[in-house]
Amino acid sequence: MKRKTLAGVSAAALASLSLAACSGGAGAAEAEGQIDYWLWDANQQPAYQQCADAFHEANPDLTVKITQRGWDDYWSALTTAFSSDTGPDVFTDHVSKYPEFVANGQLLPLDDHVQDVDLDQYAEGLADLWIAQDGKRYGLPKDWDTVAVFFNEQMVADAGLTDKDMQNLDWNPEDGGSYEEVIARLTVDANGTRGDEPGFDKDDVAVYGLGIPGAGYENGQTEWSMYTATTGWTHTDKNPWGTRYNYDDPKFQETIAWWYSLVEKGYMPPLETTIGASVNDNFGAGKSAMNINGDWMLSTYFGYDGVDVGLAPTPTGPSGERASMFNGLADSIWAGTDNPEGAAQWVKFLGSTDCQDIVGAAGVVFPSITSSAELATEAFAKKGIDVTPFTTQVDDGTTFLFPVTEHGSDVHAIMTAAMDDVLGGKADVASLTEANEQVNALFD
Repeated sequence: MKRKTLAGVSAAALASLSLAACSGGAGAAEAEGQIDYWLWDANQQPAYQQCADAFHEANPDLTVKITQRGWDDYWSALTTAFSSDTGPDVFTDHVSKYPEFVANGQLLPLDDHVQDVDLDQYAEGLADLWIAQDGKRYGLPKDWDTVAVFFNEQMVADAGLTDKDMQNLDWNPEDGGSYEEVIARLTVDANGTRGDEPGFDKDDVAVYGLGIPGAGYENGQTEWSMYTATTGWTHTDKNPWGTRYNYDDPKFQETIAWWYSLVEKGYMPPLETTIGASVNDNFGAGKSAMNINGDWMLSTYFGYDGVDVGLAPTPTGPSGERASMFNGLADSIWAGTDNPEGAAQWVKFLGSTDCQDIVGAAGVVFPSITSSAELATEAFAKKGIDVTPFTTQVDDGTTFLFPVTEHGSDVHAIMTAAMDDVLGGKADVASLTEANEQVNALFD
């Protein structure tokens, strides 16, 4: 990305930019009242409250009320609200969820409301993700994310490793490459013996070289997708709107077998220890030396007292390149809203530079508009955080899109159980072939 400088511009000043342009749109004169808006990320809520205040300033007859819930509670509450006809007017949506909402008639098409929106202003590919198979648009992009390696700088130094070592890791499913060597080196048992030293006790580990949040469900965004993608494997036959998943592919199963071997060797925590636990809090408590996570977690990781955090890109794989899943959230309108015009104005504002510049300047996430994402890079830099390990994936073209298909909740249920069994040591990776058959049967 080409970097811009916007020195001395405050969030308040950004909020006032071009506000006149935000009060337009179809039916603007009739729109009034309160707009209920839901999101799940507490770190982003303050920035979006600034957006809501700026929106109200430009549209005095409209007020936005923001409700924040954690990820798990968010989706169950949303489902309940839809079924009881009490849903929010507008909500933060996810590509893995919206196809089912569309199928159930729970989203309002945006096409008539966003005809004047320049879709080319968004990062490549994001706008197209939100066009469903019926050809209609159900969301305007709000941000994008990639994944990278967070590591404890002191632990890395104590292991005799350097920042340069962390920036140039390679991986393969046969022996794990230099990536596994580093993971082993960073693993320390209760007696102070490292994972690559004689006498290491894999059953009494004090610090794991690599932490994990779980088995990765059907997508493995922060768990295994950055490895599988470097083997040439893809989740589906096409994306978006694939109709066949590929969990039976030997490349996928070999990668997962290698990944599970880290648990067997004591380099990565057993699955049962992750239940109800926070992978990032374990990192903050010194229980893991490095984690792979998304850029949306930057504020969390760099907020732990007494922990000097480093960042590195994901390891280079058999393809000779790195890889990161590229996901983008959007804002959608509930079909049951009693204020469709007001909701549409708010969605347009959320998808505009007027709001995304505010979010970018806050330095919590990368907005979907390229110029606003550049503001985010600058904001992180002012906090002393070099986010290059996240942005390099976009700059180098080594990203791949989050899989978007029908039957998302059923695929999730099948693969969650199957992956939990494999990573929990209850089933061989070959069992994923049967799970894949169950998944593909949903599309027949």
